[in-house]
Amino acid sequence: MKNDKALWGSISILVGAVIAILALVRGSLQTWLLLGVFSIWGLWIVAILLLPYMRQAKKRQQRKYRLKRLYAEGIYSSAPKVPEKTDGAPVEHLLLCHVNHRISSYLRTAYPDVTWSWCEKEPERLAVYGGIGRIRVFGVPDFDHADVTVDQQANIDCSMVKIVPLSHIGAIPDEESKTPPNRQPVDPQIWYEVQGRGVLEALMADLNSRGHNRLTLQEDGNICILQDGEEVAQEHLSGFPEKTYWPRLVKVFERNGLAAEITEKSIVVTW
Repeated sequence: MKNDKALWGSISILVGAVIAILALVRGSLQTWLLLGVFSIWGLWIVAILLLPYMRQAKKRQQRKYRLKRLYAEGIYSSAPKVPEKTDGAPVEHLLLCHVNHRISSYLRTAYPDVTWSWCEKEPERLAVYGGIGRIRVFGVPDFDHADVTVDQQANIDCSMVKIVPLSHIGAIPDEESKTPPNRQPVDPQIWYEVQGRGVLEALMADLNSRGHNRLTLQEDGNICILQDGEEVAQEHLSGFPEKTYWPRLVKVFERNGLAAEITEKSIVVTW
């Protein structure tokens, strides 16, 4: 686009110069001036418009020659084309799954029992383009978050973070503040996604196939069903939120299509 504008601009100048010479100059001087103007215009066209194209063509030719030589020597091989989808799953999700496994492996070299969840709304962008994203970590003493860095070479690094409210700095610790940072505060939504969903969905599918439509979540994390008038434990939920968080946990269940009711010592879930 810029070259087209420059070309038409130069033609306009050329036409103006030629008209001026024809109007103002007579005799042999007119011929020499016209030759000079056309010569200058031709040199300008070559220098401004044609030389860049010639240089680019030469660079492309040199690059093709270098690649051809590398192919012949077996040093360079063309990268396979990444499909847009594999088995129906978007490539971004597959890349994110791969990054998730690498982050888990990285963290478990120092904290074998760690689990974590993304704090980012679109972690797929981090997997595709790289950058820095924050995750919430569980089972890590003294830390509750980590900043994950993914560079353009697909290297991964984690910086552990502990978030402390400003109001707690310098305050006298009470019983609540003595609670380990990975348990206080508890986000019921995160707990459900990380630790609760898999256990509950698998158990409910099994119970539903055997005629059950409700279960009870005890304070200690045991999942019980009623058999012959007695509560019989089926599974155990680790890190089950304390009663303070049960109202929020009930809303999480409801958002996932389950009916939940809080009793004195348990939560009754029906489906």
